[in-house]
Amino acid sequence: MWATIAHLSAGTRAVVASERTREIALSAGIEVLELDGTFELELALDGADEVGPGLGLIKGGGGALLREKIVIAAARRFVVVAESSKKVDRLGEGFRLPVEVVRFAWQDTRRRLTDVLPDADLRLSPGGSEPYLTDEGHYILDAPIVKGSDPLTLAAALKTIPGVVEHGLFLNMASLALLGNEDGTMERLEAAQR
Repeated sequence: MWATIAHLSAGTRAVVASERTREIALSAGIEVLELDGTFELELALDGADEVGPGLGLIKGGGGALLREKIVIAAARRFVVVAESSKKVDRLGEGFRLPVEVVRFAWQDTRRRLTDVLPDADLRLSPGGSEPYLTDEGHYILDAPIVKGSDPLTLAAALKTIPGVVEHGLFLNMASLALLGNEDGTMERLEAAQR
């Protein structure tokens, strides 16, 4: 995730949502600033794991969903850039929903999740021997979305479960999606006026 503050003749300054992206930005000569409340971001630019109707998104495959939501909320505009294969008729069609949870009593949080997401698996780190840890030190549970679930209702229900820090439903946040096709063309999806 890149959130641009300003593009100056001296270079681009940006806020990043993960430590991995910070390393990439610094190695490319981009000045990385902390989101400290003293400025508003012009643009948040990122990909998505799924792009659904109304520019509803599933994000969090890379594990930075909490930080990404914070950065997006600090920006005037959020634009998604993704492959056209990420476009789906319903969210959860081909990607499991990430849910970031605190490590304390995570199994009990998973048990309570079963009311809205009947099957949630703990994400493991590469290699599969240890739980994956977000940059904030939380676990991620990945769960299929039950067909017919309303994303807004599901998002609201997840926020009421103690232990859930954030979820990967990014609803009513993106203003534009640019979806690249294999032939080099691009599909442009704009959010309805709110």
